[in-house]
This record gives sequence, structure tokens and C-alpha cells, in this order.
Amino acid sequence: MRLLFLCLGWFFVGLGLVGAFLPILPTTPFLLLAVACSARSSPRLEAWLMNHPTFGPPLRNWREKGAISKRAKITAVTLMAASYAIFWFGTSPPLGRAVLVAAVMIAPAIFMLTRPNA
Repeated sequence: MRLLFLCLGWFFVGLGLVGAFLPILPTTPFLLLAVACSARSSPRLEAWLMNHPTFGPPLRNWREKGAISKRAKITAVTLMAASYAIFWFGTSPPLGRAVLVAAVMIAPAIFMLTRPNA
């Protein structure tokens, strides 16, 4: 199991790093998964992630307080709203699909907004 968690940890680190450069792929959720996997397999990888100058602070805030920074919340919700607007005006979806996509986007937005501020 340790090897599986180690491989998953590095896989999620890779996805997180790709997400840092591609706007469609989120970074932080993948790094949170990487930290969770590395906590079970590699204290060294976990320490590297938690102490990273860029990625470490949000990971520590989440682990210690379950908190998300106000800036991250605003950015995420703004990008979700912009993505929905592009979806709505760019594709003219049927009502059922529009409601489903809205629900899928609103649920994580509510979750984020109800977390404490870092």
C-alpha cells in the first residue's frame, strides 16, 4: 500500500504542477490529494509539499484550520461564474443541462465560501 500511495502522491503532484500552468486544471485540490497520499507513504515528499514557498501556505492553512484564503475564494468563484457565462452564451444549452451544470458549479462554490478565511 505504501508504494501505491507514493505513486499516487507523485501523480497528484504532477497534475498539480500542470494545473499551475493550465487554467482549466485546478492546482490546489491535486496538491491536497498529494499531501494526503504522501502522509501515508513518504514523510519527505509531505514535508517538501508543506514547506514549499508557493504551495505550502495554502496546504498548511487547509490542514491546520480547514481554511481557504479570501483571495482564492474570490478567484475561484469569479472563474466559475465566468466559465458558466461562457458555457451559457457560447453553447445555448437546453434548460436541463444548464441547471445541471449550474448545480455542479454552485456546490463547490458554496463549500469554499463556507470555509474559514485563511
